[in-house]
Amino acid sequence: MGMNVGSSDDDLMVEMNTTPLIDVMLVLLIMLIITIPIQTHAVKLDMPVSSPAKPMEKPVVVQIDIGPDNGILWNGERLANREALEKKLTEAAARAPQPEFHIKPNKDAGYEPVAMVLAESQRLGVTKLGIVGSEQFVQ
Repeated sequence: MGMNVGSSDDDLMVEMNTTPLIDVMLVLLIMLIITIPIQTHAVKLDMPVSSPAKPMEKPVVVQIDIGPDNGILWNGERLANREALEKKLTEAAARAPQPEFHIKPNKDAGYEPVAMVLAESQRLGVTKLGIVGSEQFVQ
């Protein structure tokens, strides 16, 4: 390491010479770049052999409508009371491929029958449930 000492007696200037440090760092950087193996951009994947897909069956859809008079319709058939709804939901939920349930409330229907249908469906183990026709509520 070299130091530059000023010529004046009163003013002593001590600075480190960084040129050799930079030279050593550049040599180390070049050695590092040379020794790194060349990266390949290929990703090796073992893809599964494709087999012809079996045709998908359309799911059975159960339409539950809630009319403006808060009446509940099961595929167009009016249900008399809550017990009739519970019986139909129990039978449908027990089927091997469970059908899809589409609940379509009328915009003039109250909240209570919609909440009752949702609660009964959840309690009886219905998993494929959706509310359709929500575009009628957009103004």
